[in-house]
Amino acid sequence: MTIVIHNAVIATVDDRDQLHYGAAIAIDGDRITAIGPSAEVLARHPAAEKVDGTGKMVMPGFANVHTHFTMTLARGVFEDLSPPHKPPFSGGLSPIPLPDMTPEERRAMALIGALEALRSGTTLVLEDTNDVDDYAEALAGTGMRFLLSERAYDRVGTSIGDPAPFKLDRALGQRHLRTIEAAHKKWNGKADGRIRIAASAWAPDMCSPELLKDLRALQQQLDTWATIHCNQIWGEVAAVKAHRNRLPTEYLGDLGFLHDRLVCAHCRCMEPSEEKLLGEAGVTVAFNAAIAARRGLSPRIADLENYGCTIAMGSDNMAEDMVEVLRTGLFMERVRREDGRNPTPEQALRWATRNGYRALGVPDGGWLKPGNKADLIVVDLTGAHMVPVLRAVSTFVHQAQARDVEAVMVDGKWLMKAGKVLAMDEEAVLAEAQRVANTAWPRLFAKRRDLKVPDGFSPDALP
Repeated sequence: MTIVIHNAVIATVDDRDQLHYGAAIAIDGDRITAIGPSAEVLARHPAAEKVDGTGKMVMPGFANVHTHFTMTLARGVFEDLSPPHKPPFSGGLSPIPLPDMTPEERRAMALIGALEALRSGTTLVLEDTNDVDDYAEALAGTGMRFLLSERAYDRVGTSIGDPAPFKLDRALGQRHLRTIEAAHKKWNGKADGRIRIAASAWAPDMCSPELLKDLRALQQQLDTWATIHCNQIWGEVAAVKAHRNRLPTEYLGDLGFLHDRLVCAHCRCMEPSEEKLLGEAGVTVAFNAAIAARRGLSPRIADLENYGCTIAMGSDNMAEDMVEVLRTGLFMERVRREDGRNPTPEQALRWATRNGYRALGVPDGGWLKPGNKADLIVVDLTGAHMVPVLRAVSTFVHQAQARDVEAVMVDGKWLMKAGKVLAMDEEAVLAEAQRVANTAWPRLFAKRRDLKVPDGFSPDALP
């Protein structure tokens, strides 16, 4: 059945950033078949299901190229517990650990993350995690597109950003590699190709040279993508210098780990020579703008892009709102550049859509043209914060809220329509996520009496 959305604004994110007013877009199966003046497209598709797009904008769905759905459990906790930016470094991104979770609890937190992502217009996600098998089936059921990246590391006894001696557990690293291979065999290509499996290295200071070489070989054998946290915090840089006498990106480059199918998350604490290395390798940088702002550290996006990196966008921890990420990225870069005009809204939107799709191996998605994947969102332009609409893309980037996304389509199928989520039981997902939080956090605090409970913690989540 052909679907035609008509009388809408169409933001294509094509090579010319074309913006069509009073236009229509036709979808047949999983593909876009036409974009043009409403009268012409409607005349060519008289039997189509017609969707009135008056007061709406149709645009590509967002690609979130770096997130951790299960860390939604730390929402309201980790945001204000960032690690220090100066020595002494002790390791970890928070003085309070994330509670251990059962497979059922991980599934619940993955679904609340997916729900927020869907409601904010995300259609493709790179999820960096362990235990993909616990919730891959649940995520497949959302109808969204996922690159699920199972994580490997072989340093034990600490966490990212600790310059203390490297304690190696080679057997652990090999188990992680076997888990990646098993997940790829079980899940890659499932759900009509919407689920794919990638390989993740936790961070340069959490992986031995041997593990990184083995992981790169496995990634090539599986013909898939890879990701790594890179130069995320200054403690990580200090740790790699202490362990390898190299900067993190130099360490990765020496091992052949930098390549054009790699997504490097963060890249915030980086020397210009490292930025150049990433660009020469054709790496994609995940600009996780919102979490960067929360942590008080941000990458030099203009330099990374000028050196040859692809810039895409991610939400990282505790939040999946890509509308917020998009706007925060624009604002942060204008502050860094001391330039009130650059980057442009169109450039930022490209980072959050087309660049991310291309980086994750879907070059015919993330932008709208006949023949491309029908992964798109419909945005309400009639709110008091949006009117008057004079330059629709600029208005969206500067003013929109996640609640303005009223419909989401992936592979030509509606996952949300008229503000109603069709692919999930929203009330059940919300209730289960709160129940898990009220169970997991008391369990942690009862076990770890040495931990200081943050001020303002809900009594329902205490032992």
